[in-house]
Amino acid sequence: MNLQPLGDRLIVEVLEEEESTASGIVLPDTAREKPQRGRVLAVGPGARNEDGMRIEMDVAEGDEVIFSKYGGTEVRLGTDEILILRESDVLAKVTPRTSKKKSKRELTGATA
Repeated sequence: MNLQPLGDRLIVEVLEEEESTASGIVLPDTAREKPQRGRVLAVGPGARNEDGMRIEMDVAEGDEVIFSKYGGTEVRLGTDEILILRESDVLAKVTPRTSKKKSKRELTGATA
């Protein structure tokens, strides 16, 4: 892809949601919610503050994000469908789930 976002914009590949419910009912295209998850493909240099200095972006290429349902501009490049968003349209970054936290007993080495 040869697109470079400007300012505080980022390019996101939309990740499709599951096509069935938890009980196994297959949903048709018209009943599905608009996807809100995506993978960041490119980020701009960041917005400028009042002094003209760049404000670093909180997201980076490869991050998985959740964005506002109707935010951004949809663009079709060949067969790929991408979304150009402002950083303010990003609601959260999806972080990998870590293993279960250790209890105080395990951390201190206490025995029962």
